[in-house]
Amino acid sequence: MNTVSPPSAQVESHLPHDASATTEHGVATAEAEHGGGGLPQFESQHWVGQIGYLLILFVILYILISKVFAPRMRRVFDERETTIATAVSTARQVQAEAAGQAEAAKAEVEKARADARAASVAAKARVTEEANRRAAEEEAVVNARIAEAETAIGKTRDAAMTNVAAIAADTASAIVERLTGKAPTAAEATAAVKGAA
Repeated sequence: MNTVSPPSAQVESHLPHDASATTEHGVATAEAEHGGGGLPQFESQHWVGQIGYLLILFVILYILISKVFAPRMRRVFDERETTIATAVSTARQVQAEAAGQAEAAKAEVEKARADARAASVAAKARVTEEANRRAAEEEAVVNARIAEAETAIGKTRDAAMTNVAAIAADTASAIVERLTGKAPTAAEATAAVKGAA
């Protein structure tokens, strides 16, 4: 059965003994220089280069932030502040206009109520005046009819009284004629009735 030897073993088998010793010495020297195989970022001989790169990156980031990102952010903040201020101003203006319109509407409602009251009072006065006028006209018509009736009654009464006097004279004449056998004259009968009245 064939066994595969590790690559390091194969390299060591092909190298002469002095070469393998030199390689081991080089590895040991490199490990001693790097501090025993630690991270090179923590070794002091690399700090100068790291600080240089850090300064370069800081300058690049500072330029990007100060020239690109900060102005954009400031512009966004300014636009936002302007938008908010405009919105607040518009809202206050709309609120003031709404308050003015509400006052105007209230004044119009009050005016309409006052006009309605005045129209109602005027209509009531007109109706009352019309009713009074009609009542006066009807009362005048009734008074005229009463006067006509009284006149007619008076005429009828006078006519009746005249008839009564004639009837009384006739009756008196008939009675006298019956009692005495002699009829009085019409003048005498009328005078006797008037004297008795």
